[in-house]
Amino acid sequence: MKDLKFEQKSSLSRMEAADQLTALAAALRKGGDAELELGSGTLSLRIPDDLRGEMEVEVGNGEIELEIEFKWPTAPTRTAPAGPGRSGTGAGRGRSAKRSATKAP
Repeated sequence: MKDLKFEQKSSLSRMEAADQLTALAAALRKGGDAELELGSGTLSLRIPDDLRGEMEVEVGNGEIELEIEFKWPTAPTRTAPAGPGRSGTGAGRGRSAKRSATKAP
């Protein structure tokens, strides 16, 4: 079972699609707590410094499908305690991710 799933399908102009990608890029660039205006609602996300990405392009049946996917854990990254000979650097850079959807009034 998924904790949350938000899916939105609509017809967009090229400019509207570009505006959505620009808003997403700004949220990714900022990181931390981000809010995206999506139609009649707002999607609030906690975006960590490190995430995994995937881009997929499929051509067939007279259409081109472009999917852009980003993933990150919902739980905070656990760090190992720095012991003798361990500097502790580089561990735990990721922040927790929190997804919630709220409707705008």
